[in-house]
Amino acid sequence: MDATALKAMQTPLKDAYREDAGKALITLRARGTLDDQSITCKVETGRALAVAGLHPATGGSGLELCSGDMLLEALVACAGVTLKAVATALEFKLGNAAVEAEGDLDFRGTLGVARDASVGFREIRLKFNLDTDEPQERIDSLLKLTERYCVVFQTINNKPTLTVSAS
Repeated sequence: MDATALKAMQTPLKDAYREDAGKALITLRARGTLDDQSITCKVETGRALAVAGLHPATGGSGLELCSGDMLLEALVACAGVTLKAVATALEFKLGNAAVEAEGDLDFRGTLGVARDASVGFREIRLKFNLDTDEPQERIDSLLKLTERYCVVFQTINNKPTLTVSAS
């Protein structure tokens, strides 16, 4: 896809959202069911069934998906798609590209071993490996815009209001 095709696809959407901001507000949903035989949660991804379980550092077998890994994978997917869309819109000359995310966890927190150990990632590092001859100024702009428009990055970076309930 080139910049013209991307703009042709997005312009009517942008116009509609400018005209009626309510049309831009979409609720995304995820659903999972708990397994009654093991400590797992089956998540419907829309394409397949993903089975999440405990990380081996918390007693898991390693056969199920770790939700921490899934969070990093969601960040990589979103950042990769966003970078590609921004590069396309900017007509940025981009050859091969790859995205990596890594994060540091202290499992003492999630296991309740140490109250001073945080539950969750202490630090997440997102890295792009870009094959390009573009000047550094354009690369910096690409990264800045990718960071700005990546939904997962911004959600992690700017904590949303969270609620928990049971029915």
